Amino acid sequence: MLTLVSFVVTLGILIAVHEYGHYRVAVACGIKVLKFSIGFGKPIYSWKLKNKSTEFSIGMLPLGGYVKMLDEREAPVDPGERHLAFNTQPLKSRAAVVAAGPAANLLLAVLLYAILNWSGLQEPKAVLASPVAGSLAEKAGLRGQETVAQAAFDGDELQDVRSFEDLRWRLTQGALDGRDLTLVLGADGASAGRTVLLPLSTLGAPEADAQLFRRIGILGPWTRPEIGDVMPGGAAEKSGLRAGDVVLRIGDTAIMDGPHLRELIRTSAAAPQSWQVRRAGQLLELKVTPEPKPVNGSMVPRIDAYVGAPAELVTVRYGFVEGLWQGAVRTWQVSALTLRMMGKMLTGQASLKNLSGPLTIADYAGKSASLGLSYYLTFLALVSVSLGVLNLLPLPVLDGGHLMYYLWEGITGRGVSDAWMDRLQRGGVAILLGMMCVALFNDVTRLLG
Repeated sequence: MLTLVSFVVTLGILIAVHEYGHYRVAVACGIKVLKFSIGFGKPIYSWKLKNKSTEFSIGMLPLGGYVKMLDEREAPVDPGERHLAFNTQPLKSRAAVVAAGPAANLLLAVLLYAILNWSGLQEPKAVLASPVAGSLAEKAGLRGQETVAQAAFDGDELQDVRSFEDLRWRLTQGALDGRDLTLVLGADGASAGRTVLLPLSTLGAPEADAQLFRRIGILGPWTRPEIGDVMPGGAAEKSGLRAGDVVLRIGDTAIMDGPHLRELIRTSAAAPQSWQVRRAGQLLELKVTPEPKPVNGSMVPRIDAYVGAPAELVTVRYGFVEGLWQGAVRTWQVSALTLRMMGKMLTGQASLKNLSGPLTIADYAGKSASLGLSYYLTFLALVSVSLGVLNLLPLPVLDGGHLMYYLWEGITGRGVSDAWMDRLQRGGVAILLGMMCVALFNDVTRLLG
């Protein structure tokens, strides 16, 4: 139920904001708006504001919306109202109305990110876990438990790293852009002020996935190698493990932290292992046999218990101006990253599996809402950016396609002919349907996998 409610609320907010952008600018340009609808199909509820001619409604199918304006191309217009019709407006007014929808989604993302920055987020501290063996991080000299104080790409000034999520975002950007990242480590007893260079440009990363971070070698923040909740009937319970047990060794291997423990379990064979744990001050020897479980189409050893204590958290908060600026910066960064990924999928450099549809959005809406308001607002901002960027693509059926028509009109002095408009619309619909089919297939594959 939470997933369904969160999904409907997400769509309602994003669609309403998008269509309100079109509506508000249309009214400001002196265009008569006949109908403002959230959703398609038969209206569930309709109303009119006092002294307003616009009909507002909520449709049965909440998978979109529209703003219907007075337009001679759709129906005859009274000569006395011809100056209020959309098609009679100057080119700049028509372009502004079309661009206002995606712009509203991007502005919503700026506001949401700013609200999160102002209210403060609890995020894991930027303390590194032990790096993956053979990874860039290990070769660069990282060993775990270092605190990352500052970071910078080549040619940029050093900036403070406020949290592990801040660091992860920089790693993602650097890997996809092919830019090396310099890390300045804080005081950890042995490496105060030490500088480390991560040659991310050598990765040639087409997309940001779990394998990318394994190659970088930084999978998560440092946590104590402690066993959390144990599932009834699972491998952990069968072996005698209990919540609160701290794992010290597996065989002859000393356990460095929670991510190291998870990695050893994931890469282990489904065979009995000798675990040394500390429980209430006592050392115990237990035999643990991880059991293969299906994960994304492959069998991965699991012990059916939460592995690793919660990470140390810090509060990341900004002032009013800085918080608003950082919201704009994050919206720009996410937009640019989204466009790069779309470009790589178009050229075959990245997999089409990165496309997500309504089922994935619904799934993540429910998961983020269950974690708390800040997580849900972060998710909402991310989807709002995606919707804004998607609608600016130069596909004829999208806002970006209409802006493409207006660009042609501005250059040539004449609009696109009806014949070409029809051809382009048909082609745009075909491309959009193809993208939707791929996204839906990916959704089903992820959920079943």
